[in-house]
Amino acid sequence: MLHPVELILALLAVTVALGLVARRFNIAEPILLVVGGLVLGLQPWAPGVVIDPQIVFLLFLPPLLYATAFRTPWPEFRDQIRPITMLAVGLVLFTVVAVAAAAHYFVGLPWPSAFVLGAIVSPPDAVAAVAITQRLRVPRLITTILEGESLVNDASALVALRFAVAAVLTGTFSLVNASLEFLYVSVGGIAIGIAGGWLVVWLHGWLERKKLAETKLVITITLLTPFSVYLTAEHLHLSGVLAAVSAGFWVGNRCERVFSAELYEEARAVWEWIEFLLNGLIFILVGFALRQIIDQAEGAYSPGALFAAAAVVSGAAIGARLVWMFPGAYVPRWIDRRLGIPTPYPPWQGVTVVGWTGMRGVVSLAAALALPLATENGQPFPNRNLIQVLTFAVIFATLVGQGLTLPLLIRALGVADPTGGPESDREEPAV
Repeated sequence: MLHPVELILALLAVTVALGLVARRFNIAEPILLVVGGLVLGLQPWAPGVVIDPQIVFLLFLPPLLYATAFRTPWPEFRDQIRPITMLAVGLVLFTVVAVAAAAHYFVGLPWPSAFVLGAIVSPPDAVAAVAITQRLRVPRLITTILEGESLVNDASALVALRFAVAAVLTGTFSLVNASLEFLYVSVGGIAIGIAGGWLVVWLHGWLERKKLAETKLVITITLLTPFSVYLTAEHLHLSGVLAAVSAGFWVGNRCERVFSAELYEEARAVWEWIEFLLNGLIFILVGFALRQIIDQAEGAYSPGALFAAAAVVSGAAIGARLVWMFPGAYVPRWIDRRLGIPTPYPPWQGVTVVGWTGMRGVVSLAAALALPLATENGQPFPNRNLIQVLTFAVIFATLVGQGLTLPLLIRALGVADPTGGPESDREEPAV
């Protein structure tokens, strides 16, 4: 039996090995890490790995979301706020309904459980989307929209999940209350993030002026920033996701005023290592998680029924995004033109690529594992094991299936960045 420290070190070694293989064969690292974790986790000699969802939400999400927001220039995000909102809010809710309907009518889940499943698998994962698209030479506009969507949609999905779970636990649901709470947690989370970002920029400036900005001290402050704003927001029952994202935007677009070039270089090295470490561990743990899910569902469902249900739910999640993309991209611009606003239509090839880039990942897995064990009357949470199995199926189908075919689709449609792709993007540390 491996000690937890030995297990972490072993997983890090596997992460490095799989990362080298991914680079050698030009495969996106998340895909190979998930497959590698899945293969290793199913071996009879492999140690059981139980993922604590709170560890995922508290340890992995804040720094990764913060770093991604930091690297996304605010003017580019602001210019694409409408398509990002259409995807991060409109598409999330549309996917919740589409997956719930498919799970209810074709899998047999009752409506409350079906909506729980729909909310869990509705948001594409920021970590997965960035990790895969950053290796592809896609136009910067597409990257900005995908990163912006993935940074914001977690808040929409988690609020929807909260009310879906509450409906299962209590048997009641209020659309008005859900809408008001969404506004409350979203605006409050953004406010906490901006306040925290302002405070951090001020603190760094004060340290510089007082000649106290010792490098290791300052970098440690940058590492604590996303956790501070995330935990503050969560303790106030606000959106920690939006708090971390807002702080990343605020600091990322102001840090040049207070950080020296030397600090940039040292902070970049530290943050790149942190991101590599967290990305590698989380995706290999996603693969290992199947062992835990299979052990819980073993004997309750036949393999054939599980495969059919997984195909239906995965198809609904992928199909909902493709169905939404073209009306969502063209109808608002058609309305603009009717109002006399000369808004250009996007090329259909780019819309198709964005529609195919809907990989699910760590947020969906953590949300599924965090489902309550029982309802308020003491009964087991209905269909909990099946929801977890289907969640992993959607993650695997989208991350591996869409992730592997995305480069082929980009080449087939001729969608490329003439300026050189990711290499030409802004490269700054997430400080």
